Amino acid sequence: MSDDVEVVTFGCRLNAYESDVLAAHAAAEGLSNAAIINTCAVTGEAVRQARQAIRKARRRRPDARLIVTGCAAQIAPDGFAGMTEVDLVLGAAEKLKPGAFDQGPRIRVGDVFGKDAFADAGPRPSPSASPASRARAYVEVQNGCDHRCTFCVIPFGRGNARSRPAESVVDEVRALAAAGYAEVVLTGVDLTSWGADLPGAPRLGELVGRILDETPELLRLRLSSLDAAEIDSELMGRFAAEPRLAPHLHLSLQAGDDLVLKRMKRRHSARDALDLIGEVRSARPETAFGADLIAGFPTESWPAFENTLALVEAAGLAYLHVFPFSPRPGTPAARMPQLPRSTVHERASRLRAAGAAALARHLDRQSGRRVEALVERPGRARAADFTEIVVDAPLEPGRLAWLRLHGHDGRRALGTPE
Repeated sequence: MSDDVEVVTFGCRLNAYESDVLAAHAAAEGLSNAAIINTCAVTGEAVRQARQAIRKARRRRPDARLIVTGCAAQIAPDGFAGMTEVDLVLGAAEKLKPGAFDQGPRIRVGDVFGKDAFADAGPRPSPSASPASRARAYVEVQNGCDHRCTFCVIPFGRGNARSRPAESVVDEVRALAAAGYAEVVLTGVDLTSWGADLPGAPRLGELVGRILDETPELLRLRLSSLDAAEIDSELMGRFAAEPRLAPHLHLSLQAGDDLVLKRMKRRHSARDALDLIGEVRSARPETAFGADLIAGFPTESWPAFENTLALVEAAGLAYLHVFPFSPRPGTPAARMPQLPRSTVHERASRLRAAGAAALARHLDRQSGRRVEALVERPGRARAADFTEIVVDAPLEPGRLAWLRLHGHDGRRALGTPE
């Protein structure tokens, strides 16, 4: 890609992957003097930040072509097109097609629920086209979601669930391993739904098994966020038996109170989540768990919030992604009785403090361990269980290195190469 084209990414790992595709397409098509803003719609704050980034990009580069895409652009294209800074708005399917940046209508946003909305994303970037700054590679295996959680607007930005055929996924993972990537992360909007729309309705465990069996040269495979209600038995078996599958699960829990979970239209209870975590720990005791949690959901009482706080400790979570509830237009939760914003933010602050304490407890347990970690950049590495490590010696990014951990700074472990 030309040095005068930048891609600004908001949101999830899937967006990061698709930004790589956008960068590859921009280079292949000779796009120049442009800024591409790949937006997120998961919260109102994410949309606000995208708008702010658009204005900053225009001030910084007054003559550049400014292209806006991503979930927020799919959901509210007219809102972004109404910004004088914006030259082109691309929808979820349109952004990944070859020729997306050609001259044409200023708004190109199709029906995200159309049958073939994600069927033709065009060629994916070759490993050599991926940014060299990433030590790990992300591989999209699934897009969209068939569930309708009451707080979530993402199905309107991504459409219904669609799975990528296993052969295509394995081929890409094999190419990435051959290119020298030590770690590959499987990503999607609703990863555990992979395969439901494919012939024979395979499950995610089958895909993971094929990757591990057919790419023995891959050193580490990691899974991104999983739905606690959909982890299949084959995936559990692979997780227990395969050391190359990273002992780290990030679960989409959202709350620890059953009534709140029901009002969210989640498909698991707090006990279901604890039972799953206990089952995984029995199989792989070294597993570290992360979770997405929402603070201040409509009607959430103080005792309900305390149940979520209690879940953090009961589950032995290590990493929290805390979201203050943000009403998204068009969702059922936006029509429910809302809590005062001050209450929402105060509860989010308490939950983040609980997350910081949980991370400190996790790091306390790491002291003295010898771990094999992926060097992400100079002075930073990441263990298989996702522990971030400050390394006190120069190591080459992208390689796996054995480190001895000897304390932490409250956020990261401290490690010395062995």
